[in-house]
Amino acid sequence: MAAEKVLIVVTSHSQMGTSNEKTGYWLGEVTHPYKELADAGIEVDIASTAGGKAPVDERSLAEADATNQWFMANSKHKTKLQQTLKLADLKASDYKAVLFAGGHGTMWDFPQDKALQRFAADLYQNNGIVAAVCHGPAALLNIKLADGSYLIAGKQVTGFSNTEEEQVKLAQVVPFSLQDQLTLRGAHFSAAANWQSKVLVDQRLVTGQNPQSAAAVGQALVRLLKSK
Repeated sequence: MAAEKVLIVVTSHSQMGTSNEKTGYWLGEVTHPYKELADAGIEVDIASTAGGKAPVDERSLAEADATNQWFMANSKHKTKLQQTLKLADLKASDYKAVLFAGGHGTMWDFPQDKALQRFAADLYQNNGIVAAVCHGPAALLNIKLADGSYLIAGKQVTGFSNTEEEQVKLAQVVPFSLQDQLTLRGAHFSAAANWQSKVLVDQRLVTGQNPQSAAAVGQALVRLLKSK
């Protein structure tokens, strides 16, 4: 496996269901973990399900966020989002960890993506780390291991909660409840109060609840990578 290399995966889906609203990935859920990893000397690639320029949720650009500004001011970092790698073209053996960033777009393209499922299962079964934040855990729903079991079955996980989805008034727009589906897959779901940072580490699975958890997910990844 690669010495120290992590892949962040973002959504390629830009349409919020049948509404006229646009969506995509949430910028801070990319930039905050990215900075934690980069500061620790870990190389980061960025991929998406379709490759190329990934759609950003415009609402995430409105935040006065110093880490977002740091990231976007650096052309090398910024280009990785404007020219994302195509996940299906990548080999899990080149990475030590994968992080599925959130944003509502993930709810449409992550769960059914076969290349995503293969990549994550291969990485995990090769002693790699699988991480996801906010709506990113949508990627975890259908990842099966070689024995036919779901990767998240029996594991402690968190993600964007039902009460947070209701608070942003999108519970009727998203195709399913992330919290409910994670539970149906056999995961032990728990969440903090709305908009509070919460990160769970269960062996080599790391999950964060919401945008406020993004930096802490990056920190947990750094700790796990450095302890290997």
